[in-house]
Amino acid sequence: MATFLAVPLKQTQEVELIKPLRGFIQNTFSQVEPDDYNHALNEFSKLRNLMIAKSVDKHESALDVLYRYYDQLCAIENKLPIAENQVRVNFKWRNAFDKESLFGGKQILGIASGAYEKVCMLFNIAALQSQIAEVQNHDSDEGLKTSAKYFQLAAGIFGHLKDIVLSHVQQEPTPDLSPDTLNALSALMVAQAQEAIYRKAAADRMKEAMVAKISHQCSDLYSDAMKLMQLASLKDLWPKEWLPLVACKQAAFHGMAEFYQSCVSQQSKTYGEQIARLQKANELLTAAQTRGGAAFAFKTEQGRIQRELQAAKKDNDFIYHDKIPDLKTLPGIGKAAIAKPSPFTNKPMSEKFTDLFDKLVPLPVYEALTAFENRKSQIANAEIGRLREQTQLMNSILASLNLPAALEDLSGQKVPQSVIEKAQQIKDIGGIQFLNKLMSDLPELLQRNREILNECINMIEEEEKSDKQLREQFKERWTRTSSDKLTQPMRDESMKYKQILDTAINADRIVQEKFEKHKQAIDLLSKSTGDIEKALPSGGGAHASEGSGVVKKLRQLMEQVETIKAEREVVENEFKEAKFDMTSKFFSALAADGAINEEMLSESELDRIYGPLRQQVNESLQKQDSVMAQVQTANMEFCQAKASDQSGAQREAMLKDLAAGFDMFMELKSNLEEGTKFYNDLTPLLVRLQNKISDFCFARKTEKDELMSDLQKSIASQPTGPTPPPPSYQNPTGGQPSAPPSQPSSQNYTGSGQQSWGNAPYPQPGGGYQGMPMPAMPSGFNPYNPYMQYPQQQGYPNQGYPQQGYPQNYQGYPQQQQQYPQQGYPNNNPPYQQQNQWR
Repeated sequence: MATFLAVPLKQTQEVELIKPLRGFIQNTFSQVEPDDYNHALNEFSKLRNLMIAKSVDKHESALDVLYRYYDQLCAIENKLPIAENQVRVNFKWRNAFDKESLFGGKQILGIASGAYEKVCMLFNIAALQSQIAEVQNHDSDEGLKTSAKYFQLAAGIFGHLKDIVLSHVQQEPTPDLSPDTLNALSALMVAQAQEAIYRKAAADRMKEAMVAKISHQCSDLYSDAMKLMQLASLKDLWPKEWLPLVACKQAAFHGMAEFYQSCVSQQSKTYGEQIARLQKANELLTAAQTRGGAAFAFKTEQGRIQRELQAAKKDNDFIYHDKIPDLKTLPGIGKAAIAKPSPFTNKPMSEKFTDLFDKLVPLPVYEALTAFENRKSQIANAEIGRLREQTQLMNSILASLNLPAALEDLSGQKVPQSVIEKAQQIKDIGGIQFLNKLMSDLPELLQRNREILNECINMIEEEEKSDKQLREQFKERWTRTSSDKLTQPMRDESMKYKQILDTAINADRIVQEKFEKHKQAIDLLSKSTGDIEKALPSGGGAHASEGSGVVKKLRQLMEQVETIKAEREVVENEFKEAKFDMTSKFFSALAADGAINEEMLSESELDRIYGPLRQQVNESLQKQDSVMAQVQTANMEFCQAKASDQSGAQREAMLKDLAAGFDMFMELKSNLEEGTKFYNDLTPLLVRLQNKISDFCFARKTEKDELMSDLQKSIASQPTGPTPPPPSYQNPTGGQPSAPPSQPSSQNYTGSGQQSWGNAPYPQPGGGYQGMPMPAMPSGFNPYNPYMQYPQQQGYPNQGYPQQGYPQNYQGYPQQQQQYPQQGYPNNNPPYQQQNQWR
């Protein structure tokens, strides 16, 4: 009966996945509906728990569960990055070969890293493959083929892990995950696969020459595995029966190779060579029996060799009299390397895998879309801002010329029709009370955002202060990552929002000043036509007649002005409503190149859509210059034709103020509405930042509490110093009692605080930090453009994990030290019930 070795699985515990993942989705993918991910989160959590439960089953159905969980980890890697400063889930895994020795309890490493979880899952997949291979029926053809397949798959995975483990686990791993361990396990799996192939070849009665080559290769593979397993850093790691069994098989399969080659010699009638090889085979099987002890499983083969040797000697002595050569002079036995590690690919392991989070786009795509939207808003706001600025300039020029009201006030007695229409438009909107309401709401909206932002900054400062105090207290024993390394991105984001609010406050002040300047005119336009007529001074009439050429010319130019304004409204709407399909373009780029050149793709598409609209803006501005030049020329002629008197000048001045008041009302309305929208859009972004910081602080508090608990236990377990020898007068065998000893000095004792402490490794900070998507700033809120687009904070610049590979001359690892979970913020209640932690 064949004896194979199966790798034990790493053990883990259940973790809280749903709450941290949901928080990240809500803070990052704000447009995604909860129904699109709530079910997926529950299924993902169930899948991990099922993986833990099924890991004990040595069956292919259990292996498929591990496959599906690993595939899901890979699928969310660029959607929901699990890392210390992103989605903070602390995965704890025990050393698979942990013997709970005297060198410290159970060797467990916990890291908030999706890459670490993937590494541990690959280890367990390979381990379970080896266990499935071990339990097959090795007396059947199908069982041997299945064993060979799974041993080769396991060898490929262990070999792959050897190359990537140092880049994925960026601190000292547990001994089972060291590159040397993984290399040895890969070699062992290949040797066992070759053994399964040998046993099938022998059972199928394949030609002796080929069986000899397969067996010889098997011996070599066990020899390679034995050398790797006997490294000084590893030899105490393995279960006690492993090394004797591997050494036994190395000798036994060499012996079986000599045996099958002796059959070839018998067939070629070289009887002396046959005996020489049988003698060597017998020696090797005897050595294998000595090495393996109770694990020796070649008694049947050994008995056959001994019988064949005895018969061959007898026949040679009585019949052939062939000289028995020295084995060293005989040609070597060839080797047939049939078993090889199965290449590891990045394709899904499960045949029917479907991504639970297929409605979430990968973060590179999401970040590219966010950056594109900022570019799009920046261009649209800039062009719309140019149009609005020039429209305001045109309105101010016309107001200074009292146009078109002067053309309607030739009699100097009635309210011009244009003034009546403008006043009605203001009253339909709500009059001056409408502006007063918007202006009174802004401070409240500002204060709400300011309070949220101040809370964010205070939480960061309090967490850093707490960490700094404990670091000063415990010094090198406080081994977790310092807060300033983790909170700097959040602090930068908070400061960016603070600058935005400061700019908005300045814009609010400018808006208030404009309102006060034109308040009287706006108030009059909010009244009835009769009130406006009473307030207007009467004029002496104009000498220019209704039918004069200059009046007709000015009326035509006023019509052109209205046409320009109407065309600009259309262009502005086209900028706002332009449709882009960038998702598919970014997906294609990510699939083709593994990265997205967002700037190139975005600028190309924006030029295609916005290029014609930009041309229309330029043409509109040129048309305005031409029309306004004609207006000023015609107005000079019109003014010369008008009657000039004092009352007429006062009336014209008031009409100009009313025209300017109307224009300012419309400008302030637009500014205040956009300012209100800006503050309302900013609030959910600040709330998401607040939630992110709150979750981070809570996780740090949890980590702090557990680390302090471990430190207290460690301090309590430290000896206070050697017990002083008893004084001689207390010795019962002594002579006369001496005087009582003086009180011992406190310097004779060493407090527990003086013990030395090691530096336990701690997780390093991840790649880039995911910044919040910024709201598009209002373009017309302030004539000095206080809400300018600001640079989009790049999210996850180091989204990918570090490059694979490890130094080939790596010489092993020191003893793994205890890791500590993460912690959070002291002033926040936990968002979910804590899991019971095992150690």
